[in-house]
Amino acid sequence: MTATSQEIIQSSQWHHLSIQEVTRHLDTNLETGLTSAVAAKKRERFGANELKSKPGKSPLLRFLLQFNQPLLYILLIAGAIKAFLGQWVNAGVIWGVTLINAIIGFVQESKAESAIAALASSVKTNATIIRNGQKMQVPSTELVPGDVVLLASGDKVPADLRLVQVRNLQVNESALTGESIAIEKNTQSLNLDTPLAERTNMAYAGSFVTFGTGKGIVVAIGDATETGRISQLIEQGTSLKTPLTRKFDKFSRTLLYIILGIAALMFAVGLGYGYSWVEMFEAAIAFAVSAIPEGLPAVVTVTLAIGVSRMARRHAIVRKLPAVETLGSATVICSDKTGTLTENQMTVQAIYAGDQNYTVTGVGYVPQGKILLNEKPVNWDNSSALQECIKAGLLCNDSHLEKKNGQWQVVGDPTEGALIVVANKVGITRSSLEEEMPRLDVIPFESEFQYMATLHKTASDQKQGTIYVKGSVEAILKRCQQMLDVEGNLIPLDAETIHQEVDAMAHQGLRVLAFAKKTVPDVETLCTRSLQHADIENDLIFLGLQGMIDPPRKEAIKAVQACQEAGIQVKMITGDHAVTAQAIARSMGFNKNGEVLAFTGSQLAQMGKSELATAIEDGVVFARVAPEQKLRIVEALQSRGEVVAMTGDGVNDAPALKQADIGIAMGGAGTEVAKEASDMILTDDNFASIEAAVEEGRTVYQNLLKAIAFILPVNGGESMTILISVLLARELPILSLQVLWLNMVNSITMTVPLAFEPKSERVMQKPPRNPREPLLSPSLLQRILAISIFNWILIFGVFEWIRQTTGNIDLARTMAIQALVAGRIFYLLSISQLGSAVIARLRGIRHRINDASAIGIGIACTVILQIIFSQWNLMNSLFSTAPLNLNQWLICLLLGLPMVIVSALVNRFDPLD
Repeated sequence: MTATSQEIIQSSQWHHLSIQEVTRHLDTNLETGLTSAVAAKKRERFGANELKSKPGKSPLLRFLLQFNQPLLYILLIAGAIKAFLGQWVNAGVIWGVTLINAIIGFVQESKAESAIAALASSVKTNATIIRNGQKMQVPSTELVPGDVVLLASGDKVPADLRLVQVRNLQVNESALTGESIAIEKNTQSLNLDTPLAERTNMAYAGSFVTFGTGKGIVVAIGDATETGRISQLIEQGTSLKTPLTRKFDKFSRTLLYIILGIAALMFAVGLGYGYSWVEMFEAAIAFAVSAIPEGLPAVVTVTLAIGVSRMARRHAIVRKLPAVETLGSATVICSDKTGTLTENQMTVQAIYAGDQNYTVTGVGYVPQGKILLNEKPVNWDNSSALQECIKAGLLCNDSHLEKKNGQWQVVGDPTEGALIVVANKVGITRSSLEEEMPRLDVIPFESEFQYMATLHKTASDQKQGTIYVKGSVEAILKRCQQMLDVEGNLIPLDAETIHQEVDAMAHQGLRVLAFAKKTVPDVETLCTRSLQHADIENDLIFLGLQGMIDPPRKEAIKAVQACQEAGIQVKMITGDHAVTAQAIARSMGFNKNGEVLAFTGSQLAQMGKSELATAIEDGVVFARVAPEQKLRIVEALQSRGEVVAMTGDGVNDAPALKQADIGIAMGGAGTEVAKEASDMILTDDNFASIEAAVEEGRTVYQNLLKAIAFILPVNGGESMTILISVLLARELPILSLQVLWLNMVNSITMTVPLAFEPKSERVMQKPPRNPREPLLSPSLLQRILAISIFNWILIFGVFEWIRQTTGNIDLARTMAIQALVAGRIFYLLSISQLGSAVIARLRGIRHRINDASAIGIGIACTVILQIIFSQWNLMNSLFSTAPLNLNQWLICLLLGLPMVIVSALVNRFDPLD
């Protein structure tokens, strides 16, 4: 093969070449194919016809990378220092937290990079080829450029083919291009800039033959195919961190710098006071342990895991933990149309016959529904023109319906399936009709003529014949001189009115087919020869129009509206025609500032960078877009600071699904490629489930903020206490092991219940969070500071009071800790829905109390553990605590009570719900 040929293969220009040029470049013969010897040489050069994935990271490396988080650095260092000081229990607990987090992350993301393997399986099949002049079947992996492949209805296309011979060949490329209707193929050369979805002389790997036969030359295999190019896009796509992980990393790094800076300052000040470096080293470690929220990673993991469980109950399976929160922060949802927003089942919705406009109820291939005239069931006996129009669609038809696994499916062309269904809705079946009017001959659909015709015996007179014709409006009308009125009488053709009806249907996004018939006086004579195009060149009787569409899901319409009300932009990205996509978008309520702007892929390709960015921001519908453009649209939105969710089900959606902040695949209709590239899978293929997922995502983030707002003030109070004690040269009111108890056992026991908090009634009434907003917003920082100061006063004040009045330092520390825990219980109630509901009831306000059993259990466990902490001798020895009497317990409870007032003040200025 010449260098020029290799360049053409790489640049995917085969659709532009003539058949002769293709055979010359690939050195093949259309009649005999390649020889075995030539095929073997090409296989050595080009390799197997399969997609190759880059080597993945080893399991050990992927596990070690789970520790690559700043907050975990702090914990690992703290554990190492504790071990160096001989405090192995403390070190073991801290390391245990990091290990648990790493194991959970490793298990959740172990399959995250398997999209390429799924792509490879999507194109493996057997192929019928001509080799050595003989027809044979070989595994698709053995194909090489230049092989001649034979295609038939039901085949999966094994490689990218330049078609050289077709007979009524139609190929479903929806998984690659997003076009829901099978594409009719031909062999004519096309312009170089012809979009992928319009390359009618090509058949692409992974697509399916729905009708007809064909022959093609293999022009690309493996990674060189269009599917292979998508594979490379997936590999090139950036595995973006989610908003939560980005904010959490930034928070952790900031916390690391602050802790190290203050610890160094303490160490220097202590040395200046005359303390030994060993004492100050211990104090610095105590400060670091008090400042590090050891329990926070575990709480975050638990909160996300609970979100995963809740989403699973609402038909959304999450593959990566942070994706739970990400969808809740989404500002834009980019949705594929076919099969995601729509049923992926062509449905007749409008019929024009006998100068009457009929509407059809029912959706999809289920033969249930009615034909209505002026919103009333049609009088079938008085609708001769309607009857003839429906009969024409049923008889002039090569497809049929099958019920598989309880679902109706079309074997053949989806458009013809829609014509069968509308006939079945009024009780007409093909079997019964063909008994009365058996088919005698057929002219298959050909793009040159734009129609299909069938010859039948006439039911009323078996000597006569009836030719039924269906096709494009232009092809049918120019052959008609008459039409039927509502009662079935012949009247002159009113072409102007018919064109007006066609325009009205097209404006609704309907695909329009026209129907006609012709009576043959002597059918026996006609049957002595085959039915010919000349037999229907004129004198046809126009019967009517049928308008069909892949209808939107009713649940999806509500979901789109709910998302827009929640401040989330919804954009449709599809490979379908712009008019159809825009009409569906309007019917579903899509809009941006009241407009439904639509752009095609070719328009986007001609735009400059700034113009493109504006179009993507303002556009609602993006039609006829290639896989690369879907990816670029997502990237452009992300570059403007948007948090993008992308839904889809086809191979063509995979790169954009992986690039998006959260990719959402359909579990039923979705390809394995789309599922493996996604972060979340909808098990019911229902766009409406996205609304539920958004709800849960927002609830998860809200609960995470509550957890942070609950944990950090304790660390703040503890670290302030230790810092000020060192600066004032006082004894520490709380020891490092006691700090560890508070930060690990007490914090987790009281914080984990916040992860079970049910959704707030206002969760979908708020706009999406600003993706640029830090994890610790100014208002949240003020809250944490206020509660931290109260905790510091409580710890320091109780410790000094009890130490000075009793002289018992262990008792002083114990009562300081128990007063702090009492205050924490009151604070927990103040930020939970249980506390809000109780306060509302006390004020006489009706308030529904949601499931708050987790908060109650958490408080009960905390009380029991704190009793053990101070009353059990073993704990007294281990943690240097002292048992308390009833009066001392009551004092601790009363000292924590002012937290109610502090909480009420901060809740007023910074409500967490």
